[in-house]
Amino acid sequence: MNMEINPSNYKILIVDDVVANVLLLKVLLTNEKFNIATASNGIQALEQVKNEKPDLILLDVMMPDMDGFEVAHHLKKDPEHKDIPIIFLTALNSTADIVKGFQAGANDFISKPFNKEELIIRVTHQISLIEAKRIILSQTEELKRTIVGRDKLYSVIAHDLRSPMGSIKMVLNMLIINLPEDKIGEEMYELLTMANQTTEDVFALLDNLLKWTKSQIGKLKVVHQDVDMVEVVQGVIEIFTMVASLKKINVRLVAPEEVAVYADIDMIKTVVRNLLSNAIKFSNENSEVLVTVENREGMVFVSVQDHGCGIADENQTKLLHTDTHFSTFGTNNEEGSGLGLLLCKDFVQKNGGELWFTSKKGEGSIFGFNIPLKK
Repeated sequence: MNMEINPSNYKILIVDDVVANVLLLKVLLTNEKFNIATASNGIQALEQVKNEKPDLILLDVMMPDMDGFEVAHHLKKDPEHKDIPIIFLTALNSTADIVKGFQAGANDFISKPFNKEELIIRVTHQISLIEAKRIILSQTEELKRTIVGRDKLYSVIAHDLRSPMGSIKMVLNMLIINLPEDKIGEEMYELLTMANQTTEDVFALLDNLLKWTKSQIGKLKVVHQDVDMVEVVQGVIEIFTMVASLKKINVRLVAPEEVAVYADIDMIKTVVRNLLSNAIKFSNENSEVLVTVENREGMVFVSVQDHGCGIADENQTKLLHTDTHFSTFGTNNEEGSGLGLLLCKDFVQKNGGELWFTSKKGEGSIFGFNIPLKK
């Protein structure tokens, strides 16, 4: 291991009932600049571990009253000290004793009478493992803090941008309703339609980003209530009627009168909204998007089927993975972030269900989810 170890940062506890052994070990290890604590029997060793908090223990096996194996046994039962590495000092070389030592929690063995170089190498090896572990732990903590900080920042950005974006979206919606094509001409109407679509997409993305980051930093709690799934799906379809009609897409719903579930209505709406938005985005003009709500085996199944461009087999495995954030362009080159599906997966799981999909390149896709019915 090519890491620089500063021995003065480490304390080694030497436990041996023979004073000469303790002194010899102390001299050898002090020369190497390690801090040293000592104990002359098992009981004293356990006290010293509590008082001195050593990083490594050199533990003699053959001691009166309490042998080294017993000391190790006590330490390994104690959550506070169980991770301190132990090197047994032993005159025993039989396989049975070595096996017993490792069962007692030994990290290594040094045979008596010991060789100075071997002792230093074995001690340094254990210390370097501790150092590596500490580096990994500190880096992990730092990484966790960075991720939480990043997610909080995303959350603030999404929150602050969502409001002005919502205002622009409303203005464009009003303009498109009140300025028909015959009044402003085909080109202007097309620009207005494009601007309207872009703001809808950006607003949806910010909404997803806000919910995703809140969910990641644990600020989004699942609030269960009685929900009629059919009503939720109908509500989302109504919102998308205009977007769908711009691409001449018919959204058709096949569902029973009502299906009662006990779920978080906002999360379920977000999932349906994302799946429907994707289906429209990846559908060809003059095609149909079929939304079905089914009640079977104690679950409600909601699926959204499009007859669009579909997803190539090699790309299907990339979907729903946090690390890939995989996305493709829609049939009118609409851009996606890959975040929507990750959010859907997260929200469906938080409501006790699963998200799934099937797709064939050139034929279209079906994305669906299930959640438990109301008991």
